[in-house]
Amino acid sequence: MKVTVSVSLEDADSAERQLRSLNEWLLADTACRRHARPALGPGAVAVPGAQGGLVEVLNLVLGTGFNAASLALAIASWRRSRPQRTTLVVERADGTRVTLTGGTDEDAGRLLAELERDQT
Repeated sequence: MKVTVSVSLEDADSAERQLRSLNEWLLADTACRRHARPALGPGAVAVPGAQGGLVEVLNLVLGTGFNAASLALAIASWRRSRPQRTTLVVERADGTRVTLTGGTDEDAGRLLAELERDQT
């Protein structure tokens, strides 16, 4: 399953820093590094007020070694480590989107439910 993670912030530099931090967090996770292959790349995430600039997105391909539950847990752990609760948008390749705003266990559960929902 292909998943894209973007950050919803007014400041493009801050959004990029947050994505880089999440990318480093995921790369530090042995299972993620081995099975999900997180990678920053250009994305079509428009930044309000930006002059046509695009913010990077974090791309992941989830497999059996690092599944939706592993991703939800890793994101929840990363968010708890941050002093600021960054709004993340996680999107599956089929267009299913989940916006995470509060950094709560409910957010992690909602993300897991949406990622595991039938992909028909």
